[in-house]
Amino acid sequence: MADSASDPKLDSRLNTPKQMVNYFGSKMRTFDDRMSRPPIRNPKDLLGQLPELQSSMSAACDWLIDVAQVATEQVDPQQNPRNLRHDYWRGAFRGEYRVGTKQWDFFCPCWHGAQAVKALCLAYKVTGDARHLAAARMGGDFILRCQINEGPDTGLILAYEDLPDKVNSAAILESLDGLFHLADTTGDKQYEQAAIAALCWVRDHVWVKGEGLICDRYDHVERKNVPVPHVSKDGGPGRPLADDAVFLKGYQRSGDESLREVFYDILKRLLIDERPEGNWVDYGPCFRETGEIHPRHAYWWGKPMMDAYRDSGEQRWLDAAHRSATWYTKAQRRDGGLFRMTDLNFDTGCFNQATSGTVCAAIFWIELCELTGEAKWLEPMGKALDFAISVQFVEPQDPNLKGCILEKVLPPDGTDRSPYHIRDLGTSFFVQAAAKLLSAAQG
Repeated sequence: MADSASDPKLDSRLNTPKQMVNYFGSKMRTFDDRMSRPPIRNPKDLLGQLPELQSSMSAACDWLIDVAQVATEQVDPQQNPRNLRHDYWRGAFRGEYRVGTKQWDFFCPCWHGAQAVKALCLAYKVTGDARHLAAARMGGDFILRCQINEGPDTGLILAYEDLPDKVNSAAILESLDGLFHLADTTGDKQYEQAAIAALCWVRDHVWVKGEGLICDRYDHVERKNVPVPHVSKDGGPGRPLADDAVFLKGYQRSGDESLREVFYDILKRLLIDERPEGNWVDYGPCFRETGEIHPRHAYWWGKPMMDAYRDSGEQRWLDAAHRSATWYTKAQRRDGGLFRMTDLNFDTGCFNQATSGTVCAAIFWIELCELTGEAKWLEPMGKALDFAISVQFVEPQDPNLKGCILEKVLPPDGTDRSPYHIRDLGTSFFVQAAAKLLSAAQG
């Protein structure tokens, strides 16, 4: 009898004919390294190898709108076990769902929601579906309700994350690009103005000028910074938060040179502290002691190097972007996925995949391809998108899952409960990547 594991017609994970694999109600699709495919010379070629991409993106948008987004002003306290101190919830996105227990949770609804807003704006530009834009606007309005509009903390967005009543600086910054996208898509400048006000608050209250660092946590009741030494290199006062290049974008929209100064202060620090090539293991949420690197670290801090290159024309920034994009090609697994913690040797554990990490890499790769004309980034992008499509729930029994992208498989806990864990980020970043490829392919 033939060894089924070596039969190329069988999927080694299930010992099942590949065309019949049915984890999520759909066929398993893989960019299999052992199979020949036509060359990918441009985004249109890649899209031709992903024929279901637009329908998958639309289903993901439906999940964000119909399942994840909150339609009521208040939420069940059981869905907010962290007791995040928001007093109005309409427009927020529920961020965490444990399939085995059917338990919902929120994890920083400001920045998670802003990434969903960005996704829906990008999808709207492809589809013209008014529901996408309406949901994006509702998500943006939630963020605006979290902003302080008077007093000494004017501009501060109450972006709670790990602690229920302390503001996370990275979460503020990661909330802003969605507002910029919403302003551009709707023509409503209030979203842009709110984002610029938040940038000015960060500049004035938590930027460590000359060191390229942003203090991580702020107590808005006591009006003081709260040290978080374990996330900083050598116990420093903060981290070099270049996330989404929002300081540079704020400068480009407002003409405020001080915001550009903050941006380059941070990027210069990133060049100094880069380790390993293309990443920053010495800062949390990485673990410097074990060399384990967070899956979106190079996305947040490496991708803005492209913005610096576009702005300044300096080659060093493009070189830095190349290093981060290359790190992702090494961390990506054969099937297109990526694990939550990849170490300095690109070794991983067996559980805790991070689909959000590989689709963030896909966003990085398509933007780098468009900037440089280098088609080599499209192959790993295709693998990433193909992986995400393959873990999309298409015909689940649990209605909370339909259309969303599986984020990770948790380690066994001794029971037979489902180990699947959903995060809204996997779906939001997938929509962003899909929309960017669709737009690029359509010219």
